[in-house]
Amino acid sequence: MPLLLSDRASLSSPLALHRYDELRMLGVDPRAPDWKRLRKGIYVDRAAFDRLPAWKRYEVRVHAFLLTNPGSILCLESAAVLHGIPLFGEAKDIHVLHPGGATTTRNGDVCFHTSADAREIVRVGSALATSVPDTVSDLARVLSPAKALAAADAVISPVQGGAFSIDDLRARGSFQQNRRGVRLREWVWEHADLRSESPGESVSRAVILWSGFEAPVLQRDFRYEGAVDRTDFFFESCEAVGESDGWGKYDLSDPDAAEEHLRREKVREDRLRRHGHPMARWTATDTWKVDPLCRALVQAGVRRVEHPHSAFLATLRRNPRELRRPQGSRIALRAETDAGSSSLDGQGNSRGG
Repeated sequence: MPLLLSDRASLSSPLALHRYDELRMLGVDPRAPDWKRLRKGIYVDRAAFDRLPAWKRYEVRVHAFLLTNPGSILCLESAAVLHGIPLFGEAKDIHVLHPGGATTTRNGDVCFHTSADAREIVRVGSALATSVPDTVSDLARVLSPAKALAAADAVISPVQGGAFSIDDLRARGSFQQNRRGVRLREWVWEHADLRSESPGESVSRAVILWSGFEAPVLQRDFRYEGAVDRTDFFFESCEAVGESDGWGKYDLSDPDAAEEHLRREKVREDRLRRHGHPMARWTATDTWKVDPLCRALVQAGVRRVEHPHSAFLATLRRNPRELRRPQGSRIALRAETDAGSSSLDGQGNSRGG
């Protein structure tokens, strides 16, 4: 069953946050190595925090900030946390809209943004944030295009719980005076697709296009042997099928369920092969590395129709808006330019993927 945006909306912290005085009352010393200080007077269990995937650590930091700054208006990645918009990695900064500020300022890991353009402010639970269209429009100007595409797809895709249209997103940015990042945003608007059913598919699609392959058909259904098999990607010239795996697709915490899912996938894949469809499968890691995904497509007979777009592919490398990952670590799904000094302007059915 798909994970909807409303389900992802993070209205509470993934980990328990503790105030200094509360811990002292319980006889706990927050200054001990077992505890991590996130904000002044706000602590979290260090080991539990470190075990979280990167995007979850960022959620915890955002909620810790809201505990001490409840009236703040979140924007950019911080607003995306509240709206359940997919992010990748752990953003370096907490982003706050400061409409009355003269210039953009920074205080530690908090960036207070100004803008000559008004934003729609909405309430999410007890917190304030820029609206979904404004948030995605702003992110599309500063994130790498593949990650921005995943955000845009998510909020327009019915399967992902999106309640907006691409016209809604375009409208929010059309009146803005600042033109920083507009060309990147237009690329996102041009390629956003409401048929995309996961952030992993969105990033994979970007890599496929940038690597010069033909544009795939999304969510193509095939009816064979009494079953309906929906595929992530279908390449019409060679009738190959592409599947993006490894983005939380299997519940590995339940070995029996994972084994059954894998068994059904094998039956489904064999059925498609019997009816003349070569298969290309790749993982999340393959996508970020690019070359393994390309090899899978070439081996399945998918052809390149143009030269790779090196500049776009280069944007898949380390994001300066995110904390540096330990060497060898994987990029985790929660969903570029430096955030430091810029203003905000700028029934027989079978399913793969």
